[in-house]
Amino acid sequence: MINVLRRRDPEQRRLRRGMYLLPSLFTLANMFCGYACVVFAMQGKYETAAPFVAFAVMLDALDGRIARITGTTSAFGLEFDSLADVISFGIAPAILTFAWGLAPLGRLGWAAGFIFVTAGAIRLARFNIQTSTDKRYFVGMPIPAAAGVPASTVFVFPTPLQDYQTALPALALVLIPAVLMVSTIRFRSFKTIDLQARRSYTILLVLALILVAIATHPRWTLLAIAYAYLLSAFVEMAISRYRRRGSPAATTAAAQPAADAPPESPAN
Repeated sequence: MINVLRRRDPEQRRLRRGMYLLPSLFTLANMFCGYACVVFAMQGKYETAAPFVAFAVMLDALDGRIARITGTTSAFGLEFDSLADVISFGIAPAILTFAWGLAPLGRLGWAAGFIFVTAGAIRLARFNIQTSTDKRYFVGMPIPAAAGVPASTVFVFPTPLQDYQTALPALALVLIPAVLMVSTIRFRSFKTIDLQARRSYTILLVLALILVAIATHPRWTLLAIAYAYLLSAFVEMAISRYRRRGSPAATTAAAQPAADAPPESPAN
């Protein structure tokens, strides 16, 4: 019996080590997608390069979930994931956008791309040290979502921009997401979705519809998802402000100063 237990211990340790490597393998695949995006962008194959950012987004979502499910989260995994994200969602979309549309702008173009990379690195560093209590939201636009804006746009319109005037709108593709990444605007997080809740069937149905849409019309579906998420924070912000203004507490607070004001003296 003791010999059997001794044989099992090394096997369990090897299995445990393999479990710790599993999330890192997904992170490594994420990094490879960013590298592939850069290589194809330098070759002018923008239609091939852009989807690698979408692949990296999916892999980035999987590595964290797998680490939490298997109980193999670690400080190494967190740092490795952040470094991979800088490549896949910072450098890769910046180079892709520069090669596709920012190059005619010269120094202005590469400066805009560098601003995007810098904002992404700041966003990741801030996320790593944040201790937010509300897990339903991100503070600032997540870097994978920010990378999806220029990547999906290039995927739909792969023809490169050739002159200065037509290249000017490309600045918005990197500068707007860059500003949103370092802002304090709250973006909805989907990490708290509970598939065991009562509405899990509805969530699975929505996910199935999204997968069908991506499979049948990948270009426009990915573009719609990227821009819909970017706009969702502003829509939710407008809805919350409208609800606060129309709430009974806000109405009472607004009417209170008028009720407590001293009566006006009669005119002489």
